[in-house]
Amino acid sequence: MKSALRNAYYFTLSRYSLNPNPSLLQIAPFISTFPSLPSVLSRNHPFRSPLCATLMAGGDYDSLQTSPLEKQFEKFRVQLEDSGSLRERIRAVVLEIESATRLMQASLLLVHQSKPIPEVLQKANSQINVLKGLYNKLAEVVRECPGQYYRYHGDWRSETQMVVSLLAFMHWLETGNLLMHTEAEEKLGLNNSDFALDLEDYLVGVCFMSNEMPRYVVNQVTAGDYDCPRKVLKFLTDLHAAFRMLNLRNDFLRKKFDSMKYDLRRVEEVYYDVKIRGLATTGDSVGDQGAQKI
Repeated sequence: MKSALRNAYYFTLSRYSLNPNPSLLQIAPFISTFPSLPSVLSRNHPFRSPLCATLMAGGDYDSLQTSPLEKQFEKFRVQLEDSGSLRERIRAVVLEIESATRLMQASLLLVHQSKPIPEVLQKANSQINVLKGLYNKLAEVVRECPGQYYRYHGDWRSETQMVVSLLAFMHWLETGNLLMHTEAEEKLGLNNSDFALDLEDYLVGVCFMSNEMPRYVVNQVTAGDYDCPRKVLKFLTDLHAAFRMLNLRNDFLRKKFDSMKYDLRRVEEVYYDVKIRGLATTGDSVGDQGAQKI
């Protein structure tokens, strides 16, 4: 019996070997007759892909689509969407800060029109509490992403610098002294370690404040206050000398510090004109000492 099957097997092979490319219909009866042959054909079949093998073995098609690369970029997508949502909330608060800053700046512009300083400051001071509440609101938003302060810091940097310059100018009008860093933090409620007033923002704001001094001096002299140039000259001279203690890089802060030199020169020229015309207060050498230091 075994020999008969063997003979039939070789006969069939020799029959189909005459056709180098037999069709599946031609060899189907042969495959059904000999059950052991499909295993041989399956091992040598050149058209079976790994995907087909996996699907025939009962594999999950979705698992083939989730590679480590796709998992990584899916994680990136979630992070970027969360960051974008947080940034939009930050910008919404920053727009409110900018609006309050414009109102404060508009109030302070009246000081150049020889308006009474107490009246000007009273209107401008009304915006300080508004700004303090907005910065507290901004701090709450940023705290939702711990350790990412400087990642989003650029979204409110320029607005904070302008706020510091206005607060410093108001403080000088009230006291004749410079607003300290700790005092600025206290006014804005930024004395927490996780959300504080950046040092460079404070320094740039002080430089912005010095840009207002020459205009203020000219308008005050025009209004008849001939002692104002001496006071401003003394203040700017001390401030410029203090800045020279810093080793500043060649960046935006350095450029703003260099502009302070020109502010100081313009105030010196106004004081010189007042002095040679005999309009300055006699017997006071403080302004002369400040002019000699330049």
